[in-house]
Amino acid sequence: MSENSTSSHRPAGTPEPQSGVVARRVRQRCAMLGTNLEEVARRAGMSPHYLEQLLDTSRDFDPAGVFRVAAALSTTPRELLEGPADPPAGQGAAAPRPVLRKLGPEECRDLVGTHGVGRVAMATPEGPVVLPVNYTVLGGAIVYRTDPDAVTAAAEGSEVAVEVDHVDDALSSGWSVLTVGTAEHVSDPDTVRQLSEQAATEPWAGGRRDLWIRVAPGRVTGRGIEHA
Repeated sequence: MSENSTSSHRPAGTPEPQSGVVARRVRQRCAMLGTNLEEVARRAGMSPHYLEQLLDTSRDFDPAGVFRVAAALSTTPRELLEGPADPPAGQGAAAPRPVLRKLGPEECRDLVGTHGVGRVAMATPEGPVVLPVNYTVLGGAIVYRTDPDAVTAAAEGSEVAVEVDHVDDALSSGWSVLTVGTAEHVSDPDTVRQLSEQAATEPWAGGRRDLWIRVAPGRVTGRGIEHA
């Protein structure tokens, strides 16, 4: 049974088994190196049939097999199990002639509308917090869903800030936009239904997140780093 046919029979919303994740990465690595499973099996000291069983089984991937297959693919077990680690951003050299400029309000709003993950900053009894959220821009306002008991459920009428940015490490450039506004708890059923239908993203954290927070921009500022 192929990898695609295996995944197509998995019920919607069911997490992919660890073996399926590893199998996908093994096949991607094979394609990158221009090799095939038969050659990988030979290098790993196992039969091609056994390697196919490891990749197609619904059980957890054999730990000893991970080490042998990783060595055969010139990678590490951690990369097969967790994926390649992203290099830390911002550690490259600055561009030859960088220019830092202020972004206009309309440009800021356009940039925020191109993204879907930002950070919400707010005051709490324990002190200020900054937390990531999945958001959507609707009607000029930033909206996101959260658990009513979560920290991100800012108090009705409190001032919050939403920061969205983009970093291009290869070009040593990027931008950052800060939106400051008042948190509004959306409770009207018709409005909630409209937001649910129009929202471009679901909360990555999962679970029941039934409280919609709307942040109407009161102050929008931004900075961008470009090349001269």
